[in-house]
Amino acid sequence: MKKIMIVNTSVDYYEGTRKPTGLWLGELVHFYDYFNTEDYQIDLFNINGGETPIDPVSLNPLMLDNLTKSYYNDHTFMEKLKNSPSISEANPEVYDVIYFTGGHGVMFDFPHNTYIQDAVNEVYRHGGVVAAVCHGIAALLNVKDENGRYFIDRKQITGFSNAEEILANRKRLVPFMLESELKIRDAKYSKAKVPFRPYVQVDNRLVTGQNPQSPKQVAQAVARILSGEVK
Repeated sequence: MKKIMIVNTSVDYYEGTRKPTGLWLGELVHFYDYFNTEDYQIDLFNINGGETPIDPVSLNPLMLDNLTKSYYNDHTFMEKLKNSPSISEANPEVYDVIYFTGGHGVMFDFPHNTYIQDAVNEVYRHGGVVAAVCHGIAALLNVKDENGRYFIDRKQITGFSNAEEILANRKRLVPFMLESELKIRDAKYSKAKVPFRPYVQVDNRLVTGQNPQSPKQVAQAVARILSGEVK
């Protein structure tokens, strides 16, 4: 049985405002559902432990697809989000995959979290897969190896684009522009030609998806690596 750890945000408001944010639920659900079989153990974590806030925009009827809605109405699943352990309690040594979900909340509590940085290095070091989608790629920004080199340095990567941030009307609320920060760290960033279309990049055992339309494709790419299809 393969073991997957999923890391969500604990931030419920944009810093310095009363505008709510949190996990973009679909980015969790579409990845989780793909692996929700007896062949996998999936464990959910967040940063602080306890309740995982959900971005209300991701629950908007225009955003809430049928699969995500079914999980939102699943009491057992939602209890996992309401009572998640902190990543500080995780043992990355036992996991084959670590996956970082998005939602704007992660931009505040992912980039500088040392437990995240240690977990990424550990999972990758022992041959596991590191995956992230949308703003969840912010988890990788400050991860460095033992030589002080950025984990994403010269790796093929994607993530929520500057254009998408502007179209989402969040540029003035976020602490940084993800695409710009990835490029500053010399990641080989690329994106879909059209905003808000599924787009995934795979570099060895690093899998990243650009936006909320991409988590299933991220899961599919991770599964191919786990099965040995991708070396």
